[in-house]
Amino acid sequence: MPPLRRHQLAYLSASGWREVLEAEGIDFQGASREAPSLSASPRPGSGRGAGVRAAERERGAWRLGVQEPQDEQAVSCFLHWAEHKLPLVVTRQPLPADGADPLITLGLSAPPAWGRRLLSLQVPPQAIGWFGEFPELAETLAQLPRSARPVLQVLADGLAAQGLRAHAYGSSGWQRITGQRYLHARSDLDLWLPVDGADVADAAVALLQRHVPAHLRIDGELVFPDGAAVAWREWDAWRAGRSRAVLVKRLHGVSMEQALPGVSAPLPWACAA
Repeated sequence: MPPLRRHQLAYLSASGWREVLEAEGIDFQGASREAPSLSASPRPGSGRGAGVRAAERERGAWRLGVQEPQDEQAVSCFLHWAEHKLPLVVTRQPLPADGADPLITLGLSAPPAWGRRLLSLQVPPQAIGWFGEFPELAETLAQLPRSARPVLQVLADGLAAQGLRAHAYGSSGWQRITGQRYLHARSDLDLWLPVDGADVADAAVALLQRHVPAHLRIDGELVFPDGAAVAWREWDAWRAGRSRAVLVKRLHGVSMEQALPGVSAPLPWACAA
């Protein structure tokens, strides 16, 4: 299994989906469900297993809690994902406990048909068939506002000329992958860009600042080789000396940091101190 990282897509095998769902007492028959209606029900007396979890945002924070079997909306969404072989995304992972069997936490952002909920589940490594990536920016242009497409195409071309590939996650990425409606008039465009170091990150930020579509905000993260991810706007403020520390997201947590591997040059605020 390759090293895990945030924004990585994980496709469960058919047997993996069956194992995880049936451990929760959910019958997985493989029948197609195009609408969020529940035709499967929990098996009476079945125990809770590897752990279907529901993640909801409360005041901007993630909260994990065990879903009750009667949560038909969550069950219906998971069944749709399983039956249509849709991927889940690697999310923040708990630190492994000594002696415990490793479980991987995966999530999905449900479309409006399932209440735009943030759901997650935990699976054993053997339940994952393969890994993938969110679509590249160029693959999502057709579903974005028409007025923004020319500028975004120039941005994609400029990044490609630098050897960079921007991947669209968030609503744009999920809509492209699932065929479900996610985007609305106020949607932002979320991109993550793998970068090799500070100079490459600076070049990517310069392009993001130069090619700004009207009425469409571009958010997202710069992801370094060790998996450290920094919001590109925060990176820009940090490099310009407008902040002394930057929020860094890693696989197992987040922290405010004043230095990053690969950033060897003194920052402007440090020079002035």
